[in-house]
Formats: sequence, structure tokens, C-alpha cells
Amino acid sequence: MRAPPPIDISLTRFGCWRGALAILALGTGAVIAAWLLASADAQPPALRVGVALAAVLALGALLSAARVAAVELGWDGAHWSCAVLDGGRAGPPLPGELTVAIDLGSWLLLRFAAADPQGGRLRVRWLPVQRRGLEPQWHALRCAVHAPMPAREPR
Repeated sequence: MRAPPPIDISLTRFGCWRGALAILALGTGAVIAAWLLASADAQPPALRVGVALAAVLALGALLSAARVAAVELGWDGAHWSCAVLDGGRAGPPLPGELTVAIDLGSWLLLRFAAADPQGGRLRVRWLPVQRRGLEPQWHALRCAVHAPMPAREPR
């Protein structure tokens, strides 16, 4: 089986990801508000305050996950790289490993893991990728992310 051809793709549109997180946040908030209103007399005040605080923290985490930096994702036929786009210009590319976490056909959640160049620790970036805006490159991207990695040379 031959490897997919090299690709470079700019990931700049995250509307589906942000919409899904907004729906999840609204649904979570509505359920917790309904529980707080329904159990106003049955639950101790400390429990209601704790649940409200946990809900605010969870909603904050969901909203912070909605902020995704635009990136340039590259596949050279053997290795993946990812560079953050700042003002339309790509920063230095980091080599790493890309895995598919979720594949819904026209939407992917990818996990890019790279060693930090300064500290050596692993840096993970989650990349929500939607087909909209990438139609000409979508098939090539899906082929590349699902292709088996080439055999590594022994050291």
C-alpha cells in the first residue's frame, strides 16, 4: 500500500465545533438550572451552591474549548507537522504524531501530539476539522489521516 501524497492544509474554520459546544453549554446550563429550581426546598443550600459553582466552572471550560487557534497542518508523506497561524503567517512547524479521535464523515476531531522543543514534554493540540471550507482538499486529508504510518527505520 502506498502512502498518501503530501498535503499542506490551513485549518481556519471552526463553526461546527463552536456551534456544538454552544449547544452543549446551553443544554447543560438549562438542565442544571431546572434541577436547582425544582429542588429549591428539597436540597440543602450548600449543595445547591456547590452544584451552581460546578456548573459555572464546567460551562467556562466548554467555552474556553471553543477558542481554537488556526493552524497549518502538513503531511510530507512520512511525518506530520503543525504550525500555528498568527495573522495569516505560519509559525515554526512542530513535527509530531496525528491520530483520529472522532470521525463523523464531514467532521473530524484530530489529536496532534508533539514534543516541546524547549522542555521535551509532550504538547497536545486538539484540532476540530470540518469539511466546509476544505472541500477540494477533504478527500486527501481523510486519506492521509487514516493511512497507516510508514515503517520506521531502525536506529
